Amino acid sequence: MMKEMSVSASKASLVLFLCQMISALDVPLDSKLLEELSQPPTITQQSPKDYIVDPRENIVIQCEAKGKPPPSFSWTRNGTHFDIDKDAQVTMKPNSGTLVINIMNGGKAEAYEGVYQCTARNERGAAISNNIVIRPSRSPLWTKEKLEPNHVREGDSLVLHCRPPVGLPPPIIFWMDNAFQRLPQSERVSQGLNGDLYFSNVQPEDTREDYICYARFNHTQTIQQKQPISVKVFSMDSLNDTIAANLSDTDIFGAKPVTERQPVLLTPTGSTSTKVELRGNVLLLECIAAGLPTPVIRWIKEGGELPANRTFFENFKKTLKIIDVSEADSGNYKCIARNILGSAHHVISVTVKAAPYWITAPRNLVLSPGEDGTLICRANGNPKPNISWLANGVPIAIAPEDPSRKVDGDTIIFSHVQERSSAVYQCNASNEYGYLLANAFVNVLAEPPRILTPANKLYQVIADSPALLDCAYFGSPKPEIEWFKGVKGSILRGNEYVFHDNGTLEIPVAQKDSTGTYTCVARNALGKIQNEVQLEVKDPTMIIKQPEYKVIQRYGQVSFECIIKHDSTLSPTIIWLKDNDELPDDERFLVGKDNLTIMNVTDKDDGTYTCIVNTTLDSVSASAVLTVVAAPPTPAIIYARPNPPFDLELTGQLERSVELSWIPGDENNSPITNFVIEYEDGLHEPGVWHYQTEVPGTQTTVQLKLSPYVNYSFRVIAVNEIGRSQPSEPSEQYLTKSANPDENPSNVQGIGSEPDNLVITWESLKGFQSNGPGLQYKVSWRQKDVDDEWTSVIVANVSKYIVSGTPTFVPYEIKVQALNDLGYAPEPSEVIGHSGEDLPMVAPGNVQVHVINSTLAKVHWDTVPLKTVRGHLQGYKVYYWKVQNLSRRSRRHVEKKILTFRGNKTFGMLPGLEPYSSYKLNVRVVNGKGEGPASPDKVFKTPEGVPSSPSFLRITNPTLDSLTLEWGSPTHPNGVLTSYILKFQPINNTHELGPLVEIRIPANESSLILKNLNYSTRYKFYFNAQTSVGSGSQITEEAITIMDEADILHPAIGAGKAMASRQVDIATQGWFIGLMCAVALLILILLIVCFIRRNKGGKYPVKEKEDAHADPEIQPMKEDDGTFGEYSDAEDHKPLKKGSRTPSDRTVKKEDSDDSLVDYGEGVNGQFNEDGSFIGQYSGKKEKEPAEGNESSEAPSPVNAMNSFV
Repeated sequence: MMKEMSVSASKASLVLFLCQMISALDVPLDSKLLEELSQPPTITQQSPKDYIVDPRENIVIQCEAKGKPPPSFSWTRNGTHFDIDKDAQVTMKPNSGTLVINIMNGGKAEAYEGVYQCTARNERGAAISNNIVIRPSRSPLWTKEKLEPNHVREGDSLVLHCRPPVGLPPPIIFWMDNAFQRLPQSERVSQGLNGDLYFSNVQPEDTREDYICYARFNHTQTIQQKQPISVKVFSMDSLNDTIAANLSDTDIFGAKPVTERQPVLLTPTGSTSTKVELRGNVLLLECIAAGLPTPVIRWIKEGGELPANRTFFENFKKTLKIIDVSEADSGNYKCIARNILGSAHHVISVTVKAAPYWITAPRNLVLSPGEDGTLICRANGNPKPNISWLANGVPIAIAPEDPSRKVDGDTIIFSHVQERSSAVYQCNASNEYGYLLANAFVNVLAEPPRILTPANKLYQVIADSPALLDCAYFGSPKPEIEWFKGVKGSILRGNEYVFHDNGTLEIPVAQKDSTGTYTCVARNALGKIQNEVQLEVKDPTMIIKQPEYKVIQRYGQVSFECIIKHDSTLSPTIIWLKDNDELPDDERFLVGKDNLTIMNVTDKDDGTYTCIVNTTLDSVSASAVLTVVAAPPTPAIIYARPNPPFDLELTGQLERSVELSWIPGDENNSPITNFVIEYEDGLHEPGVWHYQTEVPGTQTTVQLKLSPYVNYSFRVIAVNEIGRSQPSEPSEQYLTKSANPDENPSNVQGIGSEPDNLVITWESLKGFQSNGPGLQYKVSWRQKDVDDEWTSVIVANVSKYIVSGTPTFVPYEIKVQALNDLGYAPEPSEVIGHSGEDLPMVAPGNVQVHVINSTLAKVHWDTVPLKTVRGHLQGYKVYYWKVQNLSRRSRRHVEKKILTFRGNKTFGMLPGLEPYSSYKLNVRVVNGKGEGPASPDKVFKTPEGVPSSPSFLRITNPTLDSLTLEWGSPTHPNGVLTSYILKFQPINNTHELGPLVEIRIPANESSLILKNLNYSTRYKFYFNAQTSVGSGSQITEEAITIMDEADILHPAIGAGKAMASRQVDIATQGWFIGLMCAVALLILILLIVCFIRRNKGGKYPVKEKEDAHADPEIQPMKEDDGTFGEYSDAEDHKPLKKGSRTPSDRTVKKEDSDDSLVDYGEGVNGQFNEDGSFIGQYSGKKEKEPAEGNESSEAPSPVNAMNSFV
């Protein structure tokens, strides 16, 4: 409300003027102020007007009041003074007017029934309470009565009367049976408002003897019970049978069957009735009808509609309930009972009366001496209430006179009040339905201004919103309020401000420039006071990228963005809601900094998702709908590069920084991982974009560092897993101010290109590094370790400067400094460079060679003086080459080899030399310009080494017992050959090697015939050459002697050399096959003998033994390698069954039974001894044993002996 200009009394009503006076002198609710000001009493707490108490407990009648000074209390009872000091049962609480009547120690509640009223009084007036009527609650017993059983014909109506005793307050009625179970109610059977139980029509199932009415008195927590009522329902069939038994055959009898009846109202009776209800109460109207079938009740209001939102139907629509009734609810209400035979109706005429209710209750009035004011008391009711006034609890007609006071009906007018005019006035509005009583004081005070708002209070508001600056004040007379901006600013006036009557200054549309200090000044005739408050205007919080409508396939992933922009001094919080409620407690919902992601979306995730951004000053929100659909077979989700960002904005522009913000484009089903920020320098490199920085994909603002004298434009590129978006549109341009260069050129070097110059180079500054126009370079140099002054030159647009006429290879101190039109860059650091190099002048001396072995030598030399190097020493080069091979005495093409040794070394290793050769070498020093002169050639020889393998080995002319070997000499003999070494050994069909034989052959031989070999035998040969140093690498070959199948094997030993004998296809020999057949027959006989022995002894069950040891099967002989098949146990890999005495390792012990060959199924495979005899056993194993360990670990047994042959 804007501050209003006062109007003259002649042009405004008295009421408006007086209302302004009242509001102007309201006392602020400031506790500290209230403690300091004198104030008449005010009733703060009192008991209800109609106070029903429990007669078993103490009676507490409340009366609390406040005032300054604190008030005293007194009571009246039934209109006369109640002297509590004379009644030992009554006490008053300290510093309070509350009475406590002690009933629990002998007092009787009935003795204290009556009307009580409390008075609170101090020197400034007296306040009174309502008339409090004290009544003890009552729960009387039912009067004894004789209840006759109810005999009712099926289909008739019935009313069971409850008639509870009159209690205080009235009891709550309900019907139960003997088992304390509530009787079921329905449209046919229901309880009325008076407590009676109504049957629209009785049925046989209504027969029972325990219809009991209960009355519950809540105040005393007691329940009273009526005597049980008996109901017996006679059906037509049973009634006819009774009549037939008591009449003769000639009598005519027969009760009528159950007949349907149209509705008849049981309550209310007649066709009309009346009802009076009070305003604000609950109106209850009831209609219960008899009839068969059971009637249905309907309610209408004649000439109007039932009030919406306040109308309810209860008790199966038999009761109409209207809450909070008003005079408009008066009228005729008709209930209609209907069944298939007809209808009945009843009209209830409702009149709504009203106890008094306030239109304007009197309010406390604070005036200063000489001021005017009014107390207004307006109430309404039906009938209209009577208004009467009291002063300090006494009717105003007999109260002490006050010349400043005039009573005009419901208004008291005060003129030119004085301090003695302070008093408490009571307004009583009453009619036949009740009364209202209100206290309002007139307090006359003379007080200088006080400002209650704390000093330097800080107010923070959002830009473009109202700012309300408080200046809560008090004073009497009412102070005038003025506002200033700043400590010494001018008074605030005009339409841009609103001045409220309570002292508040309102700035309807606060802007950023509204920030500052505001001063409130309050003054009246008694003084003046001022107070300062602070106002800060913040940027509004905005959602720059709102969540968007999404359609997502079931079990997919969806993300809603909520990217915000806010004032940097505020801390926002983001809350996500689903359908205006909290998000489900589900780990699939992931809330990020500025997004909400839902994983594995299901149908129940359908709904509206709202992002709410709250700060301490404002709140914004945005919503989007998520629709979950079934995944169609096609098309597949298309993933693409993101759309480019847009709406780039530069804020917070400073000389060396700026804040860039943007709104991301559509991510096209692939989340944005990061944003790349690029810039263009429109001043130096227009059209060329440079990388500036990059930020994560969840960030949409960045603080950028800037360089002076650059006309910046920025663009943003979004990146996802698919690729990079197109660049955004460029931002607005921002030209930074010029400044001195911040840095100097980098990579400064000084390297001479000729022996008499120094070339100084550097990397020029880029355009944006110049920091201003007129970029140049100051190049300075001086010879190091010489007391010279710096020589300088200023150049532009170059990155090289050549200094001529310098000595050869001397160090120089160099520096390059940037400058522009505004000044120099910081002092640059110095670097060391050198003038040009020249070729070294001398060769290394004292070259020595130490031969370490036949392929490695070590060379030593003395370093050259550094002054003769005339450049950067890079190392030494060793040139070496082979002159001739000493074993062949032949020269070849000379191929020089070079090894470089970095740094100032004095030795090096020469690897890869050829044995038994003559070499030469020399050494040269190397600098950046090239190589110096070579040292004199040094000759050295390498000793003999082991030869290489023979160039070839051929085996020809195989016969029954001989082979011819031919070979070539080694390609690299590496010395003088002394002999050849030949080794050979036989190989059988299982690739096992026989004994090795070695033969030494003179070096001048190139072939050899080996005799006395076994026929049809494969041999492996190893052949190598020897020098005096040792044997060289060997060459291997294999060959086979010729076989004659008609001959019998006759092993022999020839020329003193032991040859390895070999089994020759023994599986094909006739004698061996016959022998194996005999062995198989013998094993079968032994098995039969074992079975007979066991059957005779009865020691083992046949079935159990057969399960433990299945018959072995003879495997056929293998044809591929000529060895015998193995004897196999069918149960080889199964555990032994109960009854078997074979140990777990399946070896036979002496004490074990040997009547089954299965117990001997383990052993080594068949082998040949060196003398050709076969050693072996039939084996149950499937795997072959190693070549070693040919001896059996089993104990001796007859079978083992039988399986061995010599």
